[in-house]
Amino acid sequence: MQKNRIDLITLGCSKNLVDSERLMAQLAHAGYKMYHDAEDPRGEIVIVNTCGFIGDAKEESINTILQLTEVKKKHRIGKIFVMGCLSERYRQEIADELPEVDAVYGKFDWKGILADLGHRWDDSLEGKRFQTTPPHYAYVKIAEGCDRRCAYCAIPIITGAYKSRPMEDVLSEVRGLVAQGVHEIQLIAQDLTGYGHDLYRRCNIAELVEQIAETPGVEWLRLHYAYPNDFPLDLLPVMAKHENICRYLDIALQHASDHVLKCMRRHITCAETEELLTRIRREVPGIHLRTTFMVGFPGETEEDFQELLKFAREQKFERMGAFAYSEEEGTYAARNYTDDIPAEVKQDRLDRLMALQEEISLEHQEAKVGQVMKVIADRLEGDYWVTRSEFDSPEVDPEILIPANADIEVGKFYLVKITSAAPYELYARLV
Repeated sequence: MQKNRIDLITLGCSKNLVDSERLMAQLAHAGYKMYHDAEDPRGEIVIVNTCGFIGDAKEESINTILQLTEVKKKHRIGKIFVMGCLSERYRQEIADELPEVDAVYGKFDWKGILADLGHRWDDSLEGKRFQTTPPHYAYVKIAEGCDRRCAYCAIPIITGAYKSRPMEDVLSEVRGLVAQGVHEIQLIAQDLTGYGHDLYRRCNIAELVEQIAETPGVEWLRLHYAYPNDFPLDLLPVMAKHENICRYLDIALQHASDHVLKCMRRHITCAETEELLTRIRREVPGIHLRTTFMVGFPGETEEDFQELLKFAREQKFERMGAFAYSEEEGTYAARNYTDDIPAEVKQDRLDRLMALQEEISLEHQEAKVGQVMKVIADRLEGDYWVTRSEFDSPEVDPEILIPANADIEVGKFYLVKITSAAPYELYARLV
């Protein structure tokens, strides 16, 4: 155990990561040596920033805490603090059932951690981050919470109503990150396309994105977590206009059966979704769309699932992930529907959907062979430099691999020629 050391472990999404980075900045300012996601935590305090979105995420959070309690018994770490989404929902349960945990905090009461350690929250550090990503890219969260109330989702229960950050605060943070050497901004929110309606009484995402794109030093700007219903169409000409806005959009659709979409309370039909996707692709030529689908929602029939397969086959999404429904306490679905799809059926549907996507992904990847693309170098790993194009978000999308003997520097941009393809990797050489 190392005195004056704090290990912070972040689970879940990039929005959680931003929260961790903000807290770490405060703790570092208070004099602690900060370590993030260390393979061998040794701190006098270990903080776990938990995820509670779906069953698998909750299980990972609990297992991580249990593993740390075993490490604590060997006196390799000191106190265990738990924070984040899971503890926001189940604070008392964690305290009661895991007595080895020394303190439990919610998602937003970070000041309590500082206070319990004998320090004050320093307001002068607002917007400051202890960056855990590589120096050349960072996530910028523009809003907290969600007003959508989809039937299956516990996020509004955990985070509350949608709350946009003032535009100037976001721009100030972007300018600060650029000054530190960040070239690529990953713009995130639970519902990116709802930005501004609470502060400005209208959706302001197009204006915000344009101002970020016009900020000197922002070489790539990537947009995550759009919502299809009431999509702000004025965003599309902004994306098409600015070369530094990546031709990339993460827009979770969840399903394609009108029956399931209605039960999910998504407030959009398959036909309306298709119309929106057609317009996006027409107005932003070459865009790569990432989406997420859910299988096994209560009442989903094999016919519903076949509609989803047909939709995915026809749309040929460049990037797609999927997960199986898990009942979340307190949600509309948990109160009103029966989780009636057997686990093995959910898994079978998930496997079939992802097998289809692997075929589609390989088709997209092979079409890139011979092309010259601009990439940014993330890291050296084994025999390859790991790089990404504007079509690839860190950690979730395909990577472009270049032989390790190439003259490359992390964080720099290069032109490469694609030489071969696999479903989820491309291979290239420097031009």
